[in-house]
Amino acid sequence: MSNHDWHVSNSSTCQAVVQEETSESPVSPYRLYRFLTQLDDILLAHENDELRLAEIRPLVRSFLNESPWMMMQCPPPDPKRGWAVSKLYDDTDYPLTIQLVSWNPGMLSSIHNHGAWGLVAILDGQERNRFWQPQEAGEPMVQVQETILQPGELITFMPDAIHQVEALGDEPVLSFNLYGETDYQARFQYDAKTSEASSF
Repeated sequence: MSNHDWHVSNSSTCQAVVQEETSESPVSPYRLYRFLTQLDDILLAHENDELRLAEIRPLVRSFLNESPWMMMQCPPPDPKRGWAVSKLYDDTDYPLTIQLVSWNPGMLSSIHNHGAWGLVAILDGQERNRFWQPQEAGEPMVQVQETILQPGELITFMPDAIHQVEALGDEPVLSFNLYGETDYQARFQYDAKTSEASSF
């Protein structure tokens, strides 16, 4: 298991970040309700997404370290689609999306952003992330970086970060995904050959 943290800026550049320590040791067992409450506190304390993510990263690490049941809750990939999503928490008045996601080996996503800040923690398997920048209309997009995430690694994204996900290896990729409130008017998928953006 690795324990690297990564962060992707709005310009789609990916950098390693120093892991921050939480201000206090989590109560064990670290229940989901406590995690949600602490997330609420961070959102109320900071409007800046960079600051939010800096505090959310160690919080998620603490939660996952105290939640071995998470692996058993991940749904197996759908045989037809090749992937599956299970909502860990769903409340129409809650400005966060928390999911457990699984991908079959070889699955490749579209090139997209999320229109929201996000965090992905790899629970099992290997996931390649390619990072892209659009060019002038009609020009091909430029891949600026890529990184392969291992179990135990965690990556955060700013709302305009553009990436593409590929499941590697021989086993499904299992991940814990957390997203802020989505601006659907700013959420796009892209054509690599033309830089054309369309609603996603």
